[in-house]
Amino acid sequence: MPIWKINGETFQVVQRGAGDPLLLVHGFPLNQSMWNAQIDHFAETHQVIAPDLRGFGGSVVTPGTVTMEQYADDLASLLDVLEVRQPVVFCGLSMGGYVAWQFWRKHRDRLSALILCDTRAVADTDEVRQGRLEMAQRVVREGAEFVADGMLPKLVGPGAVNSQAEVVEAIRQMILTTDPETIAAAQRGMAQRPDVTGTLGKIAVSTLVLVGQHDTISPPDEMRQIAAAIPDSRFVEILDTGHMAPMENAPAVNAAMAEFLSELKT
Repeated sequence: MPIWKINGETFQVVQRGAGDPLLLVHGFPLNQSMWNAQIDHFAETHQVIAPDLRGFGGSVVTPGTVTMEQYADDLASLLDVLEVRQPVVFCGLSMGGYVAWQFWRKHRDRLSALILCDTRAVADTDEVRQGRLEMAQRVVREGAEFVADGMLPKLVGPGAVNSQAEVVEAIRQMILTTDPETIAAAQRGMAQRPDVTGTLGKIAVSTLVLVGQHDTISPPDEMRQIAAAIPDSRFVEILDTGHMAPMENAPAVNAAMAEFLSELKT
């Protein structure tokens, strides 16, 4: 898989296809392979760019704290390195959505549209923030296995452990192979992220809001509110899925994305 130097650091990136650029930004604590079904599908019509964010997959590990703003700046620099001058459709899941808010804030001239999958606009509660900081401390001491054990039931819909064993195992392996320092740095960064609900009405690009029917991390009602606050947006609920809708029901997610992308050209 291609490795690129960005500001002196190494990043692993999948780049396939030709046409309008589609940037796929993975969630926590995963990597670009969560988008395999979307990469295969949209590389036929778009230039698909799917990076491993800083520390994840094959990209450079940065101990300490990595903020959502830093991830967004990395992506803007990546587009420079790849010589992508055309504005991109930014598609982010969960933490990738948190990065999308910062990309819109700092690099909105590089955006043509947004696809927000299973994400949130509100900041953490004090309880959730404390939980993130405690995980950051523990994962460096103990490794990622307890993270996988604790997160997996929340990431997929009910029954997926039995009905979609391959998907569940792929998610588990992504978590287990993520460097503990990266998990800790991302958790500290997410704990610092701001509440962006007050700025949603200022987003001036077409936006698709996707959510899994059984998502308990970013529930459908909450994401419906995000869609209602963004002026030019549409809301799609993906049936029989949890937080990882793009992996749990790739055909439905691909169909919703394809319809949205096709209408951007009209």
